Amino acid sequence: MGLLLAPRLAYFAAVARHEHVTRAAAEMGVPQSTLSRAVVRLEEDLGVALFARRGRTVSLTPAGRRFLASAERALAEVEKAADSVRADADPTAGRVAFGFLHTMGSETVPGLLRAFRADHPRVRFTLVQNYGEAMIERLRAGELDLCLTSPVPDAPDLVARRLDEQRLRLVVPDDHRLAGRKRIRLAEAADETFVTLEPGYGLRRITDDLCAQAGFKPRIAFEGEEAETLRGLVAAGLGVALLPPPAVARPGVVELGVTSPRAVREIGVAWLDGHPDTPPVAAFKKFLLGKRGSLLPE
Repeated sequence: MGLLLAPRLAYFAAVARHEHVTRAAAEMGVPQSTLSRAVVRLEEDLGVALFARRGRTVSLTPAGRRFLASAERALAEVEKAADSVRADADPTAGRVAFGFLHTMGSETVPGLLRAFRADHPRVRFTLVQNYGEAMIERLRAGELDLCLTSPVPDAPDLVARRLDEQRLRLVVPDDHRLAGRKRIRLAEAADETFVTLEPGYGLRRITDDLCAQAGFKPRIAFEGEEAETLRGLVAAGLGVALLPPPAVARPGVVELGVTSPRAVREIGVAWLDGHPDTPPVAAFKKFLLGKRGSLLPE
């Protein structure tokens, strides 16, 4: 029923305001006959007379008065929604819903936003910080326009572009047997206990894959949600971890380069295939794609 009524609500409200069909038709910019038919069909659909008619002059019935209050609220909500989506699509002051990994929140993403807003100071951002799989689901649900994630997803409903790669390090306590080294082969840590991110996090998948390439399955002492929490646990002696470089060096740990296998994670930007971009989203996407090879600090 709602789908039948909706197109006629504005006509009904105009007639109710003017209490005159001709004046209402002029306001709406439609022929008087079109307006009259729409109001009659609305009454037929409802099974209730909304107007008492005297020639071209009309007045609301009690039922019409009650219906008008609800119709005006519905029309106001539609207008509010229209204003919102127009504002979000505004080229200079629109909105971008952008997701990114926890490990990119301290430096990388703030630096990106600062650089972009130098040329687009009024563009607004809705930011979501989460792990990769959760962000992909939010892309698919229409809650995000773009997300910065790792590994770079490969799915038929997504478009993804590799932007950069980040070397991972084996983080050990500063009193660890390996702490005096600068580089190691990952196989040398086969007997260690690891602290890792939870399953579903891209970095956890990469950790498992790299350990498998090195010929072992890691023994897990703890699964967490934040890379810096893992660093703290390494410093406390709970285990070792494969992590990207920290924004700020943390005392109590030593970070070793991994020579074999090649320990990196790819960072990419993803969006939903086939969905048109608003101007602010298109501008930010172009900006991100222009950061290929220079997204991350050296």
